[in-house]
Amino acid sequence: MSCRLSVDPKHSYKHEDLDQTDGTRIRCVMGFGSLLLGCFLASGASLVLHTANPHSVCRSCDPRAGSCSRQNCTSNCNVSKICPNPEDVCAGVWWRDDGVVTIETMCHDPTRPLHGVMLEDFSSSGCLLTSTFTAGRDLRLCACTGHACNDRVLLDNQTTPRIEKRPYQLPQLCRFCDIESTTCNDTGICEPSCTISAVCESPREVCAGSWRRMNGVSVVETVCYDPEVQFHGQHLLDYNSSICLMRPVKTSEDFYICSCNTEDCNAKMIFTDPVVSAEEEKNGIEPMLLLILVPLVICALVMVSFFYCYHVSRHLKAIKRKTTGTDIETYTAIISDDNSLNHNTELLPIQLVVTVGKGRFSEVYRAKLKQNISGEPFQTVAVKIFPCEEYASWKTEREIFSDTDLRHENILHFLTAEERKAERQYWLITAYHERGNLQDFLSRHVVSWEELCRLGASLARGVAHLHSDQTACRRPKVPIVHRDLKSSNVLVRTDLTCCLCDFGLSLRLDNSMSPEELANSGQVGTARYMAPEVLESRMDLENIESFKQADVYSMALILWEIMSRCSGIGDVREYKPPFGTFGEHPCVDSMKDHVIRDRLRPEIPATWNSHTGAGFLSSTIEECWDHDPESRLTAQCVVERFDDIISSAVLLPDSSEQKSPDSSEERISVIP
Repeated sequence: MSCRLSVDPKHSYKHEDLDQTDGTRIRCVMGFGSLLLGCFLASGASLVLHTANPHSVCRSCDPRAGSCSRQNCTSNCNVSKICPNPEDVCAGVWWRDDGVVTIETMCHDPTRPLHGVMLEDFSSSGCLLTSTFTAGRDLRLCACTGHACNDRVLLDNQTTPRIEKRPYQLPQLCRFCDIESTTCNDTGICEPSCTISAVCESPREVCAGSWRRMNGVSVVETVCYDPEVQFHGQHLLDYNSSICLMRPVKTSEDFYICSCNTEDCNAKMIFTDPVVSAEEEKNGIEPMLLLILVPLVICALVMVSFFYCYHVSRHLKAIKRKTTGTDIETYTAIISDDNSLNHNTELLPIQLVVTVGKGRFSEVYRAKLKQNISGEPFQTVAVKIFPCEEYASWKTEREIFSDTDLRHENILHFLTAEERKAERQYWLITAYHERGNLQDFLSRHVVSWEELCRLGASLARGVAHLHSDQTACRRPKVPIVHRDLKSSNVLVRTDLTCCLCDFGLSLRLDNSMSPEELANSGQVGTARYMAPEVLESRMDLENIESFKQADVYSMALILWEIMSRCSGIGDVREYKPPFGTFGEHPCVDSMKDHVIRDRLRPEIPATWNSHTGAGFLSSTIEECWDHDPESRLTAQCVVERFDDIISSAVLLPDSSEQKSPDSSEERISVIP
């Protein structure tokens, strides 16, 4: 499922998606003011006519460090932009500074020079780099025509049509970290902690490395190097080797070098003949250092452990300042490292104040966490209390919260979990947000266009983080699906951003889970927000992505709720949840009739499409609640759509006149 955008003559954003299931289904997108386009089917083939000179969509990323293989390089950036001019093509610029490959991608008018150079050929489907010398720098430029064709810049791709200039062919990829300190010694295998790899500048260069001890500190160096030039005064005699085998430098003690000629081979520097210097062997410097340092390290560890235990036992004294519900991170100092249970021998001193919410399995209280700091007697927190009969729900939510990779600004911040055996209760203690949940907030407030973008974008970011298989810093993470997304399970923070809560029905999508284990999860969620495939119990259990697609459907209904209360796009009505005319608590069978049989969705008023940004967002919502799960956008794609709206400054002035809510019945539109 792609996210390809085009701009019609009125600059309203559309999503063009050709879904050709069995060769019979074609969706034609027509812009306002465009000529009526026809769709024809003949002999199982489909022809789609578009308006002339469509705008291109290209990767558009500022200069950033790239990663390269033998065939291509990428900047690891997935930001796409709609080119401002129909004549624009996709372009890329490659250069190398201090061993680091840098890549910049953009839309470009081929009639104008790029870095002072005119592009000679831009009709190919791949962005094939050619060498050029400009402004005192050895740059590599490329251009191509096609949807986001500059996603990767090609070094030498046999499938790409050649142009007159010879493509820039890079011979070697090496670890290139220059000099860095290390804990490696001169035995075994030394692997530098730096992970930067670079394409060598010259075809002659090979991978080289060195290890030496300077003033008692071990350092390593990894570079590309010309074997015809001496490396640290030594000739590289083994550069045709496939491994970087360290050999001692005879003119200096504690100094080793190596070279090799395979991809990234100097990432491991191998010592086979460890040598201890005669001076150290004679004077016993290393044993003496060990005798001095080991007791110091042990003492330091004992002192740290003592202060940590004291810190935990006196947990409230660790709170130096009063925090708000959105700055509750200070309390993590009193929670154990696994972030799952309060392992103190005594329970936190919490006083329940008032009930603020009630669900199927639990009640939520606003509470006071007592402090012993003068002038700051307590801190407001939220306490979710499960009766002993709902231990399984508490355990599920606690395990989800215990994943440290779940932490995100758009996920409810978790403090700790407690077993209150005396009261026969199980508690989850989290940050408290006084604005309450999104459903209650929308029923009491009308939002501006800027507030709509803030609420919607933060909602999408929270869902995207749940679904992602890696954290923001690229560390692997187990994807999670919420499975009960609805406006009452979304909290509104003081800055009018959203955070997700209530993970009692959530599921960790571990790759080791079998289809049978996934099937045992059952049909869960709230009927009003259930995707068609969930209502019909026809989830594709062989594909874990199907669970994420169901979440995206529910998210689309929440986005519709936010838009329905926006004063900046007109037609503000009294708040009603999606499918509000079907009753307060419609059952699964009732929703199946409307959503599956009749294919109904909440109405998109015509006024929403009268503005570029609102029309773009309406189209995004419709793609997210598509009847076919495979045709829905991902949550990350929705984040990128909001980023496009915000970065393009597509803003609407709020109406100066307060619109009175329309008390008429909610209208329902039929999707094809």
